[in-house]
Formats: sequence, structure tokens, C-alpha cells
Amino acid sequence: MRTVVTTNQGLGLVTDEPVARGGTGTAPTPLETVIGALCGCSAVTFERAAKELAFSYEGIEFDAAFTLDRRGLLGEATVRPHFQTVDVEARVRTAESHQRLATVVEVTESRCPVRNLLVDAGVALAIDWVPVPPLP
Repeated sequence: MRTVVTTNQGLGLVTDEPVARGGTGTAPTPLETVIGALCGCSAVTFERAAKELAFSYEGIEFDAAFTLDRRGLLGEATVRPHFQTVDVEARVRTAESHQRLATVVEVTESRCPVRNLLVDAGVALAIDWVPVPPLP
């Protein structure tokens, strides 16, 4: 169940399954890596949009969770084998207004490839972009 992926640049990524599902439990599951890709892609896309819009922020912290119906993974044809829901809270450290944040978020969500891949797959995806005060 443990899989090592190497890119053309020689970079690596490891996925695994929990011991209870036949893995070694030593790396994120493939589905957890998709959630990580969503958060990472959202951060990169947000950064680009923020630069374009001269939006100032110190960073973003993500918390994410997903649900899926394992019956689809086990072969039940009437159940989708991928995420049912994905919920993310993205805490943006900024002193900017809610309106300015909303503008950057709109651009980010329209351009983020991983977000749009999930939405196009019919996943009920919600990202709650929450402004939090900058660190002192």
C-alpha cells in the first residue's frame, strides 16, 4: 500500500494507508494528499491574486476535513468512490478589509486548478476564508 512517487525533477512524495487497511501507516493516504494539494494550490493561487490586487497578508493556515462513502471504494457502483464533501477553513492573517479579502478569494477560487477539479467532479466543496489579525 505504501507508494513512492518521484517527479521529473527528482522530488518525492509518499502515500500509504493506515495499518487497519493494509498499509504501514507511515504517510498520508492518497486522499489526504489530494486535500493537501487543495490547500497548497489555494495558497499559491491566493498569493498570485494578492500580488495582482496589492492585498497585504502575512500567511494562511488551513484546516480541512472530508467525508466519503467507503462503499464506493469497495465497488458499489451506485456510490461515488471519491469525496462526498470537503470542508476547509482558511485563516488569512491580514489587516485588510473583509471586502478586499472577498475580492482576492473570488479570483483565487476561479483560478485554483485543484479546487476547480474537485468542484467539476461534483464534490460538495466549501472553503471558509476567515480573516484573522496579523501577529503583533
